[in-house]
Amino acid sequence: MNDSKPEIIVELQNKIDTLIERYTSLKEDVKSLREKNEKLELELDRVNGDYKRLEEKYSNLRLSGNILAETGNPGEAKKRISQMVREIDKCIALLNR
Repeated sequence: MNDSKPEIIVELQNKIDTLIERYTSLKEDVKSLREKNEKLELELDRVNGDYKRLEEKYSNLRLSGNILAETGNPGEAKKRISQMVREIDKCIALLNR
């Protein structure tokens, strides 16, 4: 009976050591995954910003393409766009009053 107690203690100590090793390993994995998650969130924010800018450019190109198709003349299309911009600026100035 006395011989079994030290065996149990040694076995328990081995299991505790194994658990500590697993805990340490999992803790490092969690830290690594959190860092990776932060990087991916930053990348996602950047990509979403790029997407919004590209979508705006596409919308502008589509609008200018429609204006160009209506007028058939690039110079006339530029004039029309400039006129629209001036009108928008006037509206903004009126709203700011």
